[in-house]
Amino acid sequence: MQSGQIMVGDHQGIYVVKLVGDVRLNLCTSFDNFIDKMFSHSDFRGVVFDMHDAEGVDSTTLGLMAKIAFRCEASNGNKPVVLCEDRGLLHLLDSMGFEELMEISGDADNDAYQASPAPLQCHAPDEHSAREMVLEAHKVLMSMNEQNEETFRDLVHALETEHATKFHADTEQKSAANH
Repeated sequence: MQSGQIMVGDHQGIYVVKLVGDVRLNLCTSFDNFIDKMFSHSDFRGVVFDMHDAEGVDSTTLGLMAKIAFRCEASNGNKPVVLCEDRGLLHLLDSMGFEELMEISGDADNDAYQASPAPLQCHAPDEHSAREMVLEAHKVLMSMNEQNEETFRDLVHALETEHATKFHADTEQKSAANH
C-alpha cells in the first residue's frame, strides 16, 4: 500500500476531501485542524469525500469522517457525499453504519465537485495529541450505533484509563517538584 495523503480543496463552499493511499492516524491531527477551519468559513455548504484513490483508512480517519457528517447535519442539514468504487472500502463504510450519515456513490464518473484538491500539509502528531485524537474519533464512531459502541468500547475505556493514569502521574510529578 502506498503511504497516505489527504488532499483538500473547495469551490463555492463545497469542500473536497480526497483520500489517497493508506490514510492513517499520522495525518489526522492536521486533518482535524482543517475540519475546524472548514466549518468556520461562512460560505460552507457541504463536503465531498473522494475515495477513488484510497487503498485503506483506519478507524481514526473514519471517526473524523463521521465527525464531519455530524457537524454538516448540525450546520445545514446536508449529508456529505462519498465517492468510492472499492468494494472493500464500501463494505467497511456499510458495516460501520456510514450509509446513515452520508450519501455513498460508487459512480466513478460523478463530477460532483469542481475543486482542485491540493495536499494538506500534515505534521506528525505528538504523543498526547495522537492519543486525544484517537480517543475523540472512536467516541464519535461509538455514537453512531450500538454495533460500533460494542466494537470500540474496550479501546475507548483503555484510552480513557491510560489518559487518567498519565494525568495522575503528571500531577504527582509536578507536585513533588514543587516541594
